[in-house]
Amino acid sequence: MTVNYQHSDDIWKLDGARVVLACLFATHKPQSILDVGCGPGTWLAAALEMGITDLIGLEGVDITSEMRFVPDQYIRLQDLTTDWNVARRFDIALCLEVAEHLDACHSDELITKLTAHANTVVFAAAIPGQPGYHHVNCQWPAYWQARFNACGFACYDTFRWQIWQDTRIEPWYRQNLFIATAEPSKASHEERIRPVIHPDMLRYLTPPPDPTPGIKNGDMQTGWYFHTLVQAMAAKTRRRVSRIVRSINLR
Repeated sequence: MTVNYQHSDDIWKLDGARVVLACLFATHKPQSILDVGCGPGTWLAAALEMGITDLIGLEGVDITSEMRFVPDQYIRLQDLTTDWNVARRFDIALCLEVAEHLDACHSDELITKLTAHANTVVFAAAIPGQPGYHHVNCQWPAYWQARFNACGFACYDTFRWQIWQDTRIEPWYRQNLFIATAEPSKASHEERIRPVIHPDMLRYLTPPPDPTPGIKNGDMQTGWYFHTLVQAMAAKTRRRVSRIVRSINLR
């Protein structure tokens, strides 16, 4: 299956990745990282800046070299809906805001593949109602937690509360990120990850209210109506003058 994801439509920044990885690896820096659904490689680039060079990123969309944040050698084109296998293990596997782009029939296989490649997985996926390009499987974290549990991994969201207020990090990561670790004795016995919505995500999740009824009912202050009327008349005048000038130039 090919997902026609348009990476050029997104604004990719390194700030969030840098902060998250610095916090994650404050006491222990991994030697190797697998980034599944790495996009143009922002998280790989942040890892390289930290001196981690044993990196592999898998991406289902063929992103041009000009758009990548890392040299081509670090990113492999891979359809994540197929039976992929890197044939080695890593200290850490990342899968961040990727799972929602794959149909639900691939959910179990994705988590099985992640847990087969690392004993620690840093995971985040879009929640129901979270908009985005080709979001076909938006789920609350407990949905993914159950799948990690089936693979003998326990899941914890304590880290997201550490970064909850850090505005350098994109709000979808602060809202959705949790960590799964290989702990068969604890898997499925740990607390369920709570379904929460970050306040900074509300502008993405909730459409702005329609102000028309309030305007018609006279709910706005008197000065607002006067100011808006002046602005509207000025805009209309500018458009009319512009049309007249264009018509004169065409003669």
